[in-house]
Amino acid sequence: MITIYHNPRCSKSRNALSTIQKSEKEFRVIEYLVDTFTEESLRYLIEKMKIKPEDLVRKNELVFQEKFKGEIHKDSEWIKILVENPKLIQRPIVVTNSRACIARDEESLNTILKD
Repeated sequence: MITIYHNPRCSKSRNALSTIQKSEKEFRVIEYLVDTFTEESLRYLIEKMKIKPEDLVRKNELVFQEKFKGEIHKDSEWIKILVENPKLIQRPIVVTNSRACIARDEESLNTILKD
């Protein structure tokens, strides 16, 4: 089963969802701005992606620029910041049984869809 953490307002997220739909694989869509992450669920995804929490931050977002730019935070603090400010989360995140990735480009998405 494939899960896509999706923001319908994001073109990269819409493109990824379209590619997943065309793959004819079973999938589910979670609109993460509506069905928000908990610290535990976000920590799990970050571990599955094998990245640092800060790598998941959208640093061009206004809320980042106004509140967090130039600040240094521990991993646990970044997770809390992301849970409290889900617009800062990179998207889309695509998850399969064996791994997860930020599927902003076709190569990343196609690689994970091969699982």
